[in-house]
Amino acid sequence: MKMISVYDSVGCILSHDVTQIIPGEFKGRLFKKGHVIKEEDIEKLLSIGKEHIYVWEPSEGELHENDAAIRISNLVLGEGVCKSKEIKEGKVDFFADIDGVLKINKDELFKLNSLGEIIVSTLHNNTPIRKGEKIGATRVIPLIIDEDKIINAEKLIKNKIIYVEKIKSKKCLLITTGNEVYNGRIKDAFLPVIKSKLGYYGSEVIKQVILPDSKEKIIKEIKNGLSENVDMIVCTGGMSVDPDDVTPTAIKECGGELVTYGSPVLPGAMFLLAYYKDTPILGVPSCAMYSKRTVLDLVLPRVLSDEKLTLEDIAAYGHGGLCLDCKICTFPHCSFGK
Repeated sequence: MKMISVYDSVGCILSHDVTQIIPGEFKGRLFKKGHVIKEEDIEKLLSIGKEHIYVWEPSEGELHENDAAIRISNLVLGEGVCKSKEIKEGKVDFFADIDGVLKINKDELFKLNSLGEIIVSTLHNNTPIRKGEKIGATRVIPLIIDEDKIINAEKLIKNKIIYVEKIKSKKCLLITTGNEVYNGRIKDAFLPVIKSKLGYYGSEVIKQVILPDSKEKIIKEIKNGLSENVDMIVCTGGMSVDPDDVTPTAIKECGGELVTYGSPVLPGAMFLLAYYKDTPILGVPSCAMYSKRTVLDLVLPRVLSDEKLTLEDIAAYGHGGLCLDCKICTFPHCSFGK
């Protein structure tokens, strides 16, 4: 790459984008990489302070920033992700190609960013994502990079770093427990909450059963739901450690595998997760009725994408598991669950 005077640049090809900034009015690309400079362009270049331009004369073993960014994109992008059709100022943006849960291989991402001169930036792992949402970007630092740096990255990274797990539509059985609700002393407030949170992801409550605090009756209805092949069972009410709250015991004794009773998330400490074969059973604490965001908002999209969560997955939520209950909620683009 060599520098030449703009007065001698007619007919030359720009090796990079040229940005124009008009304070308070405009910031953007004046000329695109690859633009062939014309006589009338000279005055425009001078007006933004460009008295010289850089013309790249490629040498063997060198890559332009755009070409390097494309190769990095091809290296890191997996299923459910697409990239920008146009490269601006050497940067390629990444977008979700489907509704789902963003997955980031954090170990591989760290290795790639540790090489130097190569950067990949992403949103947080396990963020629920809508199709078309921006989820990351890449570029290299120098305008011209040694190709060996890219080759080393291609040898080092063995797994895709960024992908989106598709969220599936599921049919849910809602079992609401509590003597006060069963006997009509208070109105159930769980149904609209669970319907809303499931509906946001295209799933639905196909049946609600309201039961007293009876372990045997709860077990019976869980087994009925399993025999009817529902995709998921959500149990609400009776999730504390009071002697009358028997829902956790009923879930444990229904024949499934208990993952956890308790989570390091506030609100949501009394959350329960179990599986009967591949059918998830969620015990949702009362905080879900009145808090905007709880542990349910963190776990639900992952369950709906058919990820089988482990105790380690739940334990990891302790770091970032405190909801600040902001007046204006920006979840999932906040610190909660990150």
